[in-house]
Amino acid sequence: MSTGPTTEPPTSEHPTTEHPPTEQSSRPVAVVTGASSGIGAATARRLAREGFDVVCAARRADRIADVAAEIGGRAVVLDVTDAASVTALAAAVASCSLLVNVAGGAIGAEPISAANPDDWQAMYDTNVLGVLRVTQALLPALIASGAGHVIVVGSTAGRIVYEGGGGYTAAKHGTAALTETLRLELNGQPVRVTEVAPGMVRTEEFSLNRNRGDAEKAAAVYRGVAEPLTAEDIADCISWCATRPPHVNVDLLVVKPLAQAAQYKVYRTS
Repeated sequence: MSTGPTTEPPTSEHPTTEHPPTEQSSRPVAVVTGASSGIGAATARRLAREGFDVVCAARRADRIADVAAEIGGRAVVLDVTDAASVTALAAAVASCSLLVNVAGGAIGAEPISAANPDDWQAMYDTNVLGVLRVTQALLPALIASGAGHVIVVGSTAGRIVYEGGGGYTAAKHGTAALTETLRLELNGQPVRVTEVAPGMVRTEEFSLNRNRGDAEKAAAVYRGVAEPLTAEDIADCISWCATRPPHVNVDLLVVKPLAQAAQYKVYRTS
């Protein structure tokens, strides 16, 4: 239950920057995908406070422009499912020391017997192939930085399955496998690799999108849970991983609210 929505259509065919890149800036550059809302937007704000020059990348141009203006960062329209869009992002970011792959999300909660393969395809394309495309495109800059870091926002769904979550858990298991493999393959390179895997996080759009806009079903996910995690909680975890010394690699950080002992065991007051 971790990542923000990716179901809205792109608002531009090409990346656009809120203001021209300032590549001579002494601040390290961080690219955050899915930065238009939820965990992505919270992460962009937190990293800016930590001193990063943040590139906010997502499909909704108006939203990332607002976030970028708020934090003094840059906005680049990005569709992680489109190779040309990802290539344009890399061209717009000449240097990069931190990539936070947040873009992803869940679609539907039907059992496997009734699941739509198109939904599964869309989830795999964003949660797995989207991470692959963006990471491949920015990896040369991350290596060239001499102290690069790839952080992938996965999910506890990438560690355990549950009824009604077949497509999403399959995709997030793929995300975890990609991240763990990347960690092995970059051994010896100056690039850290981390997965932050949240459990129940209440954001404004994740559950709503998963339940196809049904506000009642979306609210029921969190009903009776006193304190589900927030986007800011996950941004705090991402920031902590990113600001460790370059020789410290946090391979995996699993974080859940106190009320959630497991995917299927959540304490509810009512």
